[in-house]
Amino acid sequence: MESKKTFAQKLSTEKAAGYICSVPFVIGFLGFMLIPMVISLYYAFCDYDIVSPPVFSGLKNLKKAFSEPRFWMSLRATAYFALIGTPLKVIFALIVALILLRNSKVSGIYRAVYYMPSIIGGSVAVAFLWKRMFQPDGTINRVIRSVFPEYKLINWLADERAIWVLILLTVWQFGSSMLIFLSSLKQINQELYEAAEVDGANKWKQFWKVTLPLLTPTVFFNLLQQTINSLLAFTQSWVITGGTQDTTRFYAVYQYQEAFTNRNAGYASCLAWIMLVLVSIVTFLLFKSRSKWVYDA
Repeated sequence: MESKKTFAQKLSTEKAAGYICSVPFVIGFLGFMLIPMVISLYYAFCDYDIVSPPVFSGLKNLKKAFSEPRFWMSLRATAYFALIGTPLKVIFALIVALILLRNSKVSGIYRAVYYMPSIIGGSVAVAFLWKRMFQPDGTINRVIRSVFPEYKLINWLADERAIWVLILLTVWQFGSSMLIFLSSLKQINQELYEAAEVDGANKWKQFWKVTLPLLTPTVFFNLLQQTINSLLAFTQSWVITGGTQDTTRFYAVYQYQEAFTNRNAGYASCLAWIMLVLVSIVTFLLFKSRSKWVYDA
């Protein structure tokens, strides 16, 4: 009887400890996630300039979004950035992971060096550095001119060229995807390669028939993660081009400008919920396509 009582007391103590440890998460989730989301949903149906109290306006903000040319331009710029940058980033990460798969004494150093861009690549400082490199008198033009003296300086940040500068920056941040690929490559059973080699498959066929099918779950994960990150991109556009060009004004930049430059917080909240719906649709479509190309062993 006494042992049962002791066990019950111990169980009660563990439950209390569990509740206490979960309190910070619950407070953080309610204070920084759930409650702000509910408030922003209300603001999405209001005229709200941050200073004055919100005034309910129904579907006015939603109608404005679909009739606003800048909304469609920002959506197009973001979609272009995601559709081009995400596959290039995933492919480049896979190529580097295959190169680094071979073990050597300096493999750890190489992996750390290749991962470094992902740690610092999203920072404002690196975006400023990237902007400086691609200006008319920047490093890129100087390097090209040193090889081709007749080369005329190009403003890489003007017109349609600027979006490719932003895409190049996001591709450069391949480190996290590369490490995930590298980890997955190490999990592939080497006996499969030996069997394929016995059947006469060369390295190229081994990659297409063994490596790539077994990597498809990892490809799907990286593709999903990087697509969402690309749709929510902000720093590259804001720092490098200032969000002034239609071809590089990402959706998040447009939303920021409406909220804090034009003080249309209600409209910006509506834009945030539109993006949430779009991200949900993209995620649903990716998961829907999963059964057609992802190999689950």
